[in-house]
Amino acid sequence: MPIHFPKKKRRNIVRQAPGDDSPVPAGRHSTRVRLRPRPDWHKRNFLTSVLIPSLFVKRSGEYVPPQFPKIREGEICITWIGHASFLIQTHEVNILIDPIWSKWLKVIKRLKQPGFEIHHLPSIDFVLVTHAHFDHLDRRTLRRVAANQPIVVPTGVGNLVHDLGFHIVHELDYWQTVELGPLKISLTPCHHWGARFLADLHRDFGGFVIASNGRTIFHCGDTAYFPGFKEIGDRFSVDLALLPIGAYEAPTGREVHMNPEEAVKAFLELRANRLIPMHYGTFPLGFEPLHEPPQRLLAAARAQGIEEKVLVMTEGKPVVL
Repeated sequence: MPIHFPKKKRRNIVRQAPGDDSPVPAGRHSTRVRLRPRPDWHKRNFLTSVLIPSLFVKRSGEYVPPQFPKIREGEICITWIGHASFLIQTHEVNILIDPIWSKWLKVIKRLKQPGFEIHHLPSIDFVLVTHAHFDHLDRRTLRRVAANQPIVVPTGVGNLVHDLGFHIVHELDYWQTVELGPLKISLTPCHHWGARFLADLHRDFGGFVIASNGRTIFHCGDTAYFPGFKEIGDRFSVDLALLPIGAYEAPTGREVHMNPEEAVKAFLELRANRLIPMHYGTFPLGFEPLHEPPQRLLAAARAQGIEEKVLVMTEGKPVVL
């Protein structure tokens, strides 16, 4: 077991040792997207078309105290908080993924309230953060959530969370697994990037596979479509796939997020049982209208004959699966 070091000295960060059974491919960093904008990115003005108009839009949604159900063994309760934030509950533990309750991402206004207020959270046993971007790693929220429990992050992200009140920080590389209580948590590749600023390109990024009591949840993190979904599906028997479907018309013109049709393609390659969309409708991060992603997702799922496998969630409403 890792030793509980004083968190101020960054000595509570533990990196998993490479395992012989899960080798990391030599070209693992090929999943990082390039930072160079598309040549014609300047033809549309994100500031005047999206950001400034959004400042005058009233936030939608309302805070309603959640009614968390009693969970039996073998069941999973999922509550979408908004954006990529989820509360995952089993009959034994509560897991929080990419929590963000902040109303602003610097100059970007949150346009949909979180599903419930942060003080309505149950006791959180484990926290997972997929990468260092401000809409996924929100230090203000994490500081309020931290209660001397473990947190799991990709390699290079630990120094952003080590001083917030977590007992220990587990850093994972691709395909590495850490066992926390009844959970096995593995980091998977994605096609994105992890820098919080321009000078910290060393930070990794990914998705998480959470296995517990024969059930498996895959939280994809942020990603553009890439061929790696098939390998994830080959390595893990995914039950519930939480996939991003928004922010696909990026201000820079780069392909950094999947569109809804690509999310359906990824779901089919994962061979998962249920698709739960995320990363839409909360922050105006792309040129597309906030209401468009779920409409396109359902149309694409209908075209593939899998509409009954798509669960479009409402923020703050727990669903037992």
